[in-house]
Amino acid sequence: MEWGNYSMYGDFLLLGLFSDNDFPWLLFALILFIFVISIASNTIMIILIHIDSRLHTPMYYLLSQLSLMDILYISTIVPKMLVDQILGQRAISFAGCTAQHFLYLTLAGAEFFLLGLMSYDPYVAICNPLRYPVLMSRKVCMLIVLAAWLGGSIDGFLLTPVTMQFPFCASREINHFFCEVPALLKLSCTDTSTYETAMYVCCIMMLLIPFSVISASYTRILITVYRMSEAEGRRKAVATCSSHMVVVSLFYGAAMYTYVLPHSYHTPDKDKAVSAFYTILTPLLNPLIYSLRNKDVTGALQKALGKCLSSGSVSTF
Repeated sequence: MEWGNYSMYGDFLLLGLFSDNDFPWLLFALILFIFVISIASNTIMIILIHIDSRLHTPMYYLLSQLSLMDILYISTIVPKMLVDQILGQRAISFAGCTAQHFLYLTLAGAEFFLLGLMSYDPYVAICNPLRYPVLMSRKVCMLIVLAAWLGGSIDGFLLTPVTMQFPFCASREINHFFCEVPALLKLSCTDTSTYETAMYVCCIMMLLIPFSVISASYTRILITVYRMSEAEGRRKAVATCSSHMVVVSLFYGAAMYTYVLPHSYHTPDKDKAVSAFYTILTPLLNPLIYSLRNKDVTGALQKALGKCLSSGSVSTF
């Protein structure tokens, strides 16, 4: 469907990360490496949590969901970008762009909500340890995961149809490496200010609600930790919370730049760099942050590797 110099259903062109880079194939190799390590590390996290009985706890169940979201999240964007670089093409169909836009919003929204709700686990573990089995029962964990996925799905179902119904200009060149909302709205031939304001309020709410939950939980945790008499108890409490806070700071910080800061602070290169950080690097960093600082995960990995090596040795004889 076309009207004059704008249309709705034609293909888009993704200018990508490689077009303005002096060493595109070096960047390609780096992103491919990050993608493979991200998929492998998150998959290993899920497998370890499933097979090791020591990791059958609410916290690790939530971490397995975070790893699943990260696998789907990075797979929504990076494979298309890498294949386009190999084939020398940049086109993405209207349907493909819509699907990518929906999956990105759904998975990012689900991760926002999950990271916020995950703060409930250390809060209960530190502030109400005797009631932990009741307050963090299997049913509660299932409700937390369901709420995160439901919140992300609502975000995707609400914003995707509105974004993609705008008529887009004839050039249809998206100065980005995937179909992100701000980059798409720049192509619209109509006034999108009302929608951008509504989306701004929506994003503030999506950041504010989880951040409020996190702030309230960690304020209570800090008060409890301060009252602890044992140094070992304080150390364990801080270790429990620090990994989660690092991940939250990285993910929320990048999102705040993209969706909250005024347009005057944005440039295409900055937008692509920040988006690359939270869509490509964050799925790599999450399992590393949680596993490197966690003796249970490293112990489970050593145990699994030991079993694999011993079974391999037996099979050779």
